[in-house]
Amino acid sequence: MLTLFKSAPLLDEQEQQWLIDTFIWAVEHFDSDYFLHKTQIVLPNGQFFPDSVTSVEDMAKTVFSRVVGYAGMKTWPVNLVSPSQLVPQVFPHFEFQASLRGEHAQLIVPANHLINVSFNPNQINQPQDLVASFAGTLATVLIHHVGVLPPGGKEFLPQASDALACFLGFGVMMSNTVYQFKGGCGCGYNPYANRQAALTEPQTLFMHALVSHFKGDNQSKKYLKPHLRGQYKKAQKQIKLLVNSSANPLLLALDEQKVG
Repeated sequence: MLTLFKSAPLLDEQEQQWLIDTFIWAVEHFDSDYFLHKTQIVLPNGQFFPDSVTSVEDMAKTVFSRVVGYAGMKTWPVNLVSPSQLVPQVFPHFEFQASLRGEHAQLIVPANHLINVSFNPNQINQPQDLVASFAGTLATVLIHHVGVLPPGGKEFLPQASDALACFLGFGVMMSNTVYQFKGGCGCGYNPYANRQAALTEPQTLFMHALVSHFKGDNQSKKYLKPHLRGQYKKAQKQIKLLVNSSANPLLLALDEQKVG
């Protein structure tokens, strides 16, 4: 009887463990030093995206440049092209000096060609989808470069790309764009503008909350869609209990070094 009104956990144990393992995989392979000292929780506001644009192309270029910068990949040979210019490409081999991300991530040997990235023109009026899509693409580029499969192996690469995009700091936009409501009559709703999410809303929120915990974030909740905030709060509670009871040395070390 005492458990009648006990709330169910946000995720089942298997889902939660995969996300924790994937977070640890991200820390181990995608520059933990940059994560600890440079990664920001990127918010959909004028502080992070202050630019004014006058065209679809300007919008795409400006947002892409911002996302690349916040991901710590300014020195990477990634190039934005229009959808009509994007063709199948071979991923070049990179070797970086010092670190994988940030200003000190310098290519030892210049790449023989750029990695071309494009955008969905339908997302221009849904900028959070545009940001999240770019973040997911950069996460995929990082995974391809490092060449270490995520927990669960190759079949979990799409989910790992979403999770890594959260690790890069884009969890708010990733969470907000898992599902787009059609609205009362569907007026103005464009299904072709929606990001193709591989993680569910609860899974994305849990990953964002996990990243936010170690970044000492207390601002991002108010930028989540209203229906997500209760789930996010539940994830925060789960993660706090999990970290406090964890024996994992990496999680404990990160907790000691977290901001805030």
